[in-house]
Amino acid sequence: MKKLKWLDTAMLILLLIGGLNWGLVALLNFDLVNWITFGMAWLDTTLKVLVGVSAVVGIFRFFRK
Repeated sequence: MKKLKWLDTAMLILLLIGGLNWGLVALLNFDLVNWITFGMAWLDTTLKVLVGVSAVVGIFRFFRK
């Protein structure tokens, strides 16, 4: 297994946060990202956008040769 670069590690952490957030919202109606950001709307939105960007980058990295 190749070593993960710092960007890969950051992307993985963001994807884990995003996955946990979706699961918790669906099961318990608890928004983890909102809790992590102490309800600051701009930070909440920024983190959710970063999770989305990580997912898109992850899709391209998964399907590359």
